[in-house]
Amino acid sequence: MAFDQLSDRLQMAMRRMTGKARLTEKDIEEMMREVRLSLLEADVNFKVVKSFTKDVKEKAIGDKILKGLNPGQQVVKIVHEELKQLLGGDTSEFGLTQGKRTLIMLAGLQGSGKTTTAGKLTNYLRKHHNVRPLLVALDVYRPAAVDQLVTIGKQLDIPVFEKGIKEKPVNIAKDALKYADENDHDLVLFDTAGRLHVDHDMMDELKEIKTELNPDEILLVLDAMTGQDAVTVADHFNQELGITGSIITKLDGDTRGGAALSLRKVTNVPIKFMGLGEKLDALEVFHPERMASRILGMGDVLTLIDKVTENVDEDDMMNLMEKMVSGKYNYDDFLKQLKMIKRMGSLGGIMKLIPGANKMMKNANVDDKQLVFIEAIIGSMTKKERKNPKLIKSSSSRRRRIASGSGRKVSEVNRLIQNLEQQMQTMKRMGNVDPNTINPNNPLQGMQPKAQKPKKGKGKNKGGFRF
Repeated sequence: MAFDQLSDRLQMAMRRMTGKARLTEKDIEEMMREVRLSLLEADVNFKVVKSFTKDVKEKAIGDKILKGLNPGQQVVKIVHEELKQLLGGDTSEFGLTQGKRTLIMLAGLQGSGKTTTAGKLTNYLRKHHNVRPLLVALDVYRPAAVDQLVTIGKQLDIPVFEKGIKEKPVNIAKDALKYADENDHDLVLFDTAGRLHVDHDMMDELKEIKTELNPDEILLVLDAMTGQDAVTVADHFNQELGITGSIITKLDGDTRGGAALSLRKVTNVPIKFMGLGEKLDALEVFHPERMASRILGMGDVLTLIDKVTENVDEDDMMNLMEKMVSGKYNYDDFLKQLKMIKRMGSLGGIMKLIPGANKMMKNANVDDKQLVFIEAIIGSMTKKERKNPKLIKSSSSRRRRIASGSGRKVSEVNRLIQNLEQQMQTMKRMGNVDPNTINPNNPLQGMQPKAQKPKKGKGKNKGGFRF
């Protein structure tokens, strides 16, 4: 994901601070040098880097910090707060008014992912705000742009208004408004044409469309891979159109993230959404505070909760947990659980939302293909085998047949068996926890299993705890 390299270097600089009982001005100077280099390598605007490091240094150097308790943690807190402000401060509100039709105009250069983002944004707003959307194809210059939007509309079951490539975009926009009135669409998103670079003809056309529509939102789609160039493009569009916000795409790729870190400071244009993949549901609201926490390796529990709430049915999850505790959990349930996880996104992306997971994942190979392999293995089992895991565990011939049928190794089948058993054992231990032994100040300290009577005739194993 974006910011990975920046995140690693900043976390390293922060760890040096938190590991010391006392800090000196020299320590702060060394940290700021590392932070400065990290931001410049991430392609952050030079003026932004200079301003950021100056603000952090001024707040970090003082008797209250240097001579206070836990000075390193206080410095990390300052860096987090300044990083949050650099990314925009508070989450930017989106101009969607209940009971009123909303018009959104998307602009951007070719190759920024604008047309795909049009589908993502419409899908997101329909899902979260219960609107009746309409997509409008105004890109009459790029080959197959209209066809692409029509295809996206079919995939999402969202109507697309288009009149081919011969009409003027402003005339198509007028007709689209009439169509929206006649068909009760309360959200209309206009996908305008992009160019290879900013030019006068492009801006004149966009100004004409803006005058005709008077949209509630003018959103600029920016490719995170373009670095500081994206900020220059945003500045041009903002001066000519007065854009209300931006959507940063391709933040899931191997990009340095300089555009996101520079945009608000240089142009005062808020980032409202971010694209995190090719799928049409891979769009998230941009939360500056949460992103600052991710960059500093603090995780993002709120976004993780949002993902779980949106993609996992609470009753299904409780049912799976009850089966694990009771020992009735099987491969059908395991497969159901995998599908829940896949709906939440990539494994790597989910892990990065968990505080401290970055350290654990440092040398771990988190590969989403493993989920596909597991599905193939379970798919090669018979119905009886999926419902009764003991059949496979007790039969080497069954394991060989399953491995052969799925195209995987027997060792992978054995590993799946172990994973299933480990999950069940973990849940059983949690089910045996005695609530009366839990220390409210340190819950983990009191998580001891309930005492159970030892079974007779079990030889030397006469302990009071049975796992």
